Amino acid sequence: MKIAVATDGSTVSPHFGHCSEFTIVTVENGKAVDSAILPNPPEHQPDFLPQYLSEHGVSCIIAGGMGPRAQQHFAARGIKTVIGASGSVDDVVHAYLAGSLEVGESACDHGHGHEQHGECGHGGKRGGTHRRGCGHN
Repeated sequence: MKIAVATDGSTVSPHFGHCSEFTIVTVENGKAVDSAILPNPPEHQPDFLPQYLSEHGVSCIIAGGMGPRAQQHFAARGIKTVIGASGSVDDVVHAYLAGSLEVGESACDHGHGHEQHGECGHGGKRGGTHRRGCGHN
């Protein structure tokens, strides 16, 4: 099994689509045996990240936040979403594997549908262009 953790440095990112990278953790017999960093591509559209992570063998994604449409895209690809996590990547993965991960509210609970061509409204626009897809569209 492979778990993707939306990360910024060594901590869980508050929003999966805006993270700088994904930490991909390979799990065997309930234990993390390897990890690698997978960059978050700078430009992407809705459903890109679920497809991208699926192509890398990911079956679960952990993030601080994710909108409902993005969660639907992951579910359609058979990828479990764990939302509302925070802290260091190592601590979060260890707690998840131990069955003791405590999650809170999604850090991306906007309460709107992002119908306006991918504008996330919470930092998704950088320098006048939408650099990271929010995943909600």
